[in-house]
Amino acid sequence: MTKSNTPITIGIAGGTASGKTTFAEELVARLHTDRVIYISHDSYYRDLKNLPFDERVRQNFDHPDALETELMIAHILKLKKGQSVDIPVYSFTDYIRLPEVVHVLPQPVIIIEGLLILAISDLRDILDVKIYVDTDTDIRFMRRLKRDIEERGRTVDSVYEQYLREVRPMHEAFIEPSKRYADIIIPRGGRNKIALDLVAARVRSCLE
Repeated sequence: MTKSNTPITIGIAGGTASGKTTFAEELVARLHTDRVIYISHDSYYRDLKNLPFDERVRQNFDHPDALETELMIAHILKLKKGQSVDIPVYSFTDYIRLPEVVHVLPQPVIIIEGLLILAISDLRDILDVKIYVDTDTDIRFMRRLKRDIEERGRTVDSVYEQYLREVRPMHEAFIEPSKRYADIIIPRGGRNKIALDLVAARVRSCLE
């Protein structure tokens, strides 16, 4: 916890399949404490249950408007004030929010991870530490292809078409430019041991 007893918020951004989720999970593991909250921006995708399925799949999920960021900000601010929140659970196969939620209690460290968290000024402004995970484009594309086929039930053609239509243009428009707001840029993806050790040491010093 910081000297003012206010939780420290750490934002981890980066392009699709850059390794930001891996970095966040590895960071949590290195801290060896249960006093950490991990929140993914992906949990806040807008609920599309009122749209026919064929319209859901045509939505641009890489644009900031696809996410209910205002709810995420409200949740982070509540956690910083010592209040608990209920985080949505999102289905990436049906593009809807599920009935259940994840009840989260306040903790001294809040880790926030997502594509666009440094691109949205209102969210960026409440982050104490801003990290960008940087990975080569071809590696990111291959990782996304594998993930979307294995975990989200997509076809090769649908992943490729979405990448050209939405993912790459949105990366160039929003995500890559947001790198300039980062306090720390992590090269070579989410398993950069030296970077992980340095960030973990900084967080531990805050906890102490």
